[in-house]
Amino acid sequence: MKISLYEHVNHALVKQALDGDVNFTHLFDFDELVRSLLVRGYKDRRGNKYNCFHVSKHADRIELKADYYIGIDWLIKGHKYVHVQPKLNKYVVEQFKAKSDTEEDVLIDVDPEQHEELKKEENQVHINYIKMLLDAMSDPIVAKECADLVRIEWEDDTIKIEQQDDSLTPFLVVQFLQLLRQIVRKGLKKSYYKVRENLNNRIKGKILVSQQIKQNVLKNRFTKTYCEYQVFGEDNDENQFLKKVFRFVTAYISNHQRFFLGNQKILDELANYIRPSFEHIGDLEGEEVLRHFKYNPFFKEYNEAIKIGGYILKRFGYNVSRASENQSIETPPFWIDMPRLFELYVYQKLLQANNHDTNKIKYQYSTYGNAIDILIKDGENSIIIDAKYKLQYASSLVHQDIRQVAGYARLNKVRTELGMGDEDDRNIDCLIIYPNLNNTSIVPKEFKLSSISQNMEQIQGYYKVNKIGISMPIFNAKFLK
Repeated sequence: MKISLYEHVNHALVKQALDGDVNFTHLFDFDELVRSLLVRGYKDRRGNKYNCFHVSKHADRIELKADYYIGIDWLIKGHKYVHVQPKLNKYVVEQFKAKSDTEEDVLIDVDPEQHEELKKEENQVHINYIKMLLDAMSDPIVAKECADLVRIEWEDDTIKIEQQDDSLTPFLVVQFLQLLRQIVRKGLKKSYYKVRENLNNRIKGKILVSQQIKQNVLKNRFTKTYCEYQVFGEDNDENQFLKKVFRFVTAYISNHQRFFLGNQKILDELANYIRPSFEHIGDLEGEEVLRHFKYNPFFKEYNEAIKIGGYILKRFGYNVSRASENQSIETPPFWIDMPRLFELYVYQKLLQANNHDTNKIKYQYSTYGNAIDILIKDGENSIIIDAKYKLQYASSLVHQDIRQVAGYARLNKVRTELGMGDEDDRNIDCLIIYPNLNNTSIVPKEFKLSSISQNMEQIQGYYKVNKIGISMPIFNAKFLK
């Protein structure tokens, strides 16, 4: 049984209603139900632990609230699961306006009347997370930062879902294709690999005695020798493995176009760009070769591509025919890190608008256990940027976020990096970039360093702390129908 959650919205399971639910009364009483709830937590790159969704337990109800991940996970293993969709809601933004003076994240209690408002199609904005990933990974600089965007619990019991609810497979497919594009652009890895061949009138490498007897001696082929020798080239196990996954991926794209949210043309162009490089690569024999892969620092993309490729093969049970099925499927619990994807999306737009000037645009600048999302090093126009995947900033703010970004501006190492000496008492501009669902948000091409300051809006009550809403890629719900 599925519970669908929206970001920033509380969903209540009321004791009175659960008592009459035939799915639960014979399995749990209310207190046992509360004890059985599962909440998965993860640590981010900075060591902070976050729950993928939140559970508040009260005497007469259980409240569920989505966090900033999208995915599917058990709420009660084997009985009830939570599905957080890549969907934001304009009605939620309106509710923030009424509570803009709070210092914490706003929680919106859902009553029956609000449920109707949330369900209205005109209020729902479907975030095109596929396009966000495509854009982020289209930049080689940003693509290097795109590891570990998805967490998959392979050891957990699988969850049976409708295929249209599957956010995991399209995400992995796009990530794999973008990594493969990086590999093809650089050139396929060459290495020594073994070849077995029945040679005529010559010997190369070593003779395989058992095969020689079976293939030649017993058949009176005395001019032939069955040998094994090494060749240096591209037809190695790693490239054969990538080719096999590529076949799975293209079959899946061909049969499930609607799951890619209108990005079919981009994916077809990616596949056509990649395909010629693998035409001369042979087929992989046996999956055990995965254990023997050796990663070359010069081919860093191979490590991540092989890992994601392994996820995809595991997803289909190593059977390519399953990539064309169109029915209910089983998925392991998984979570996609949307705040980090949004951060990378913003980073890519900044690089794109400023000729990929990494000397001025520094990503994840670290100091004393802190990591600034993006540091703009541009003399008097220097800015500390924090990308926040939060709707509140369209009409209000989160004071804790502002304290955080303002604290970065006080770090000596940051001021030194920006060329500010001990006698320089200037305040550094701080900027929060957030997703904006209104037409008033700036488009990515306006992210030139020379024009950012003109588009910033000062946050009321704070000095030199500003915000900018970036327009988000969205898709029409008809793609999933």
